[in-house]
Amino acid sequence: MTGYDRDRFGPAWLDADRNGCDTRNDILSEYLRAITLEDNGCVVAAGDYDDPYTGVWIDYWQGNGALIDIDHVVSLGNAWATGAFSWEIKKRAAFANDPLNLLPADAGANRQKGDGDAATWLPANKPFRCVYVSRQVAVKAKYNLAVTAPEKAAIEQVLTTCLDQALPHDAWGASTVVDHNIKDPADAGRGAGTESSPTPSAPVPSAVDHSVYFQNCDAARAAGAAPVHLGDPGYGTHLDGDGDGTACE
Repeated sequence: MTGYDRDRFGPAWLDADRNGCDTRNDILSEYLRAITLEDNGCVVAAGDYDDPYTGVWIDYWQGNGALIDIDHVVSLGNAWATGAFSWEIKKRAAFANDPLNLLPADAGANRQKGDGDAATWLPANKPFRCVYVSRQVAVKAKYNLAVTAPEKAAIEQVLTTCLDQALPHDAWGASTVVDHNIKDPADAGRGAGTESSPTPSAPVPSAVDHSVYFQNCDAARAAGAAPVHLGDPGYGTHLDGDGDGTACE
């Protein structure tokens, strides 16, 4: 995980497909039922969701960050450790916004998962596990990511219970590189100073500004501060349930 930071995968929720809406709301629109959109035609204001991770129906409304997260089926941290550390940022941003790798999920389940792979976390809803791990396989195949030995063993253990499980089709066909003009934050200090100046191997987060405090994500959104990144005024671990350095996503 050396050098890993959420910002190394680009800004949270780009409009990766250039359809005028950010990726988070594209995914909510695709999976939720009976949705209501805000006047801008993008933001999902409300909807119903049959959460596959828990098997529980969620009555979603925008602004309640405790209801639904968008899960990276192959987590960003796992991707980083199994190959993404060597990619340029436009490929990492494509990975972070690829619909093949994204599912709405119960926020509590998603934050419990964190950066876990199949060896350390599986959905509590056991009937969904075959679909879940097969989708991880599809994502790793598309992006040529490594699979650790414990991860491979866990995936095989799940798939032996459903030998007819097909590899998910990539219906979206998203590119593995975005065309956005984004820069890797790790490059910001490179090339500065004299030749003898050391080049940092990873970005160092700035100190947290404690002069601003948000009690919860609703307060951060009301102030127009969400998402709140590590180092931003108001960032706090109580807002960052999955500990990835980006709160109130």
